[in-house]
Amino acid sequence: MSKPNQPSRRTFIKASTAAALAAPTIISPRAFAKGDTPAPSDRINIGSIGVGDLGRRHHLFGTILKNPRMRCGAIADPDAGHMKQALEGQMSKTKNGEQHTPGIIAVQGKEVPAYKDFRDLCDRKDIDAVLIAVPDHWHALCAIYACEAGKDVYCEKPLSYTIHEGRKMADAVARYGTVFQTGSMQRSDKRFRQACELVRSGKIGKVQRVDTYVGASELGTWQDPVAPPAELDWNFWLGPAPWSEYMENCVHYQFRWRADYSGGKMTDWGAHHNDIAQWGLGMDASGPVKVSGEAKFPTSGPYDVASHFDIDYTYGNGVTLHCHSDGDKEMSQKYKDRNGSNGIKFTGDKGWIFVNRGVIGASDPEILTAKAAEGDVKLYNSKDHHENWLDCIKTREKPICDVEVGHRSATVCHLGNIAIRLGRELAWDPTAEKFVGDDQANLLTSRPMRAPWHL
Repeated sequence: MSKPNQPSRRTFIKASTAAALAAPTIISPRAFAKGDTPAPSDRINIGSIGVGDLGRRHHLFGTILKNPRMRCGAIADPDAGHMKQALEGQMSKTKNGEQHTPGIIAVQGKEVPAYKDFRDLCDRKDIDAVLIAVPDHWHALCAIYACEAGKDVYCEKPLSYTIHEGRKMADAVARYGTVFQTGSMQRSDKRFRQACELVRSGKIGKVQRVDTYVGASELGTWQDPVAPPAELDWNFWLGPAPWSEYMENCVHYQFRWRADYSGGKMTDWGAHHNDIAQWGLGMDASGPVKVSGEAKFPTSGPYDVASHFDIDYTYGNGVTLHCHSDGDKEMSQKYKDRNGSNGIKFTGDKGWIFVNRGVIGASDPEILTAKAAEGDVKLYNSKDHHENWLDCIKTREKPICDVEVGHRSATVCHLGNIAIRLGRELAWDPTAEKFVGDDQANLLTSRPMRAPWHL
């Protein structure tokens, strides 16, 4: 992908070796013990692309500025207001009232460079890696350009806006040797790993079905279009998406409810819980072979993604996955103080396991406490999603949620959205990544980009 009216970056890349592009420039091979403070020259210089609420709260202030292995080298966002808040240390209060201490973000006494265009950030030779927290319709463009620029990448979930874009991202990572972490960070939570290890070790018997509960999408009201705020470059924010007049309740966090930018709760929370379902089923390199579902869509207002849905998948081994917007009433009652209506339930012929961010439970408590037996499955153990990425930048190994994993998990979500849009059962070939005998469905695996943007 090149800048409009500028030479392709590939012209430069072809003149360099793949190894030189892949290797960060300031990483020391030595490991850092907990509490150890690395020398400035040993820190990974991070470019933060997207500094809205999530980009500031979770990534910039919550991770980059707190982690001694990282240094903020530059930020980028088409909203100058977001960049001002980031540079001045302003952050919305979190649920528990925490707030970042204000203060100018600086490196070596100088204010961190800020750019409207993420490509200007990626073009900096002093940036080793980028962290991408932008609306879904921007993920592929930002990530692929960063790969081409020789940066390692952490990209928020869902990995892609379409199945086609996800495949392009995975191909770019393979081509340039990028260390790529998808932000489906539940894989770095011990509860989810334990649940998947127990399931894959046969502790609930032969798996029969998995249910994921992801919540309903929001319903919005029409607002009269207005001029976008002066600090926001609206045309750039839209980027590859179709042109639209500006409405305040359709940007920033609310982009999730517009099909031009995202896939609703199905891709928002589905990219978390369906990812764990795939992990527990051992389907990271594959996917379902059939999908169907029912959904309700808003009948008024600007939001056009499914508000409520039940989507059914069948895998080649006969196991079924059922993704719901509404929660499990039994689990909600049982774990009412720990988000029991949101999570993943694995059911086998000898019991069940339910897991979410607050709890792991089972039909029989002994399932969770039984001693490990010879031959039990042990999965990739990551205790922190960002730290795992940093470790892999040094070792050049794959992180726990590599781009291929993120692509396959996002694909499950996209398949569901396509099925409920078309209103019929679809057959899917996970190897060819195409619908079987359905040209109309295959058209929906990609989307055209508004000029001049292209992959």
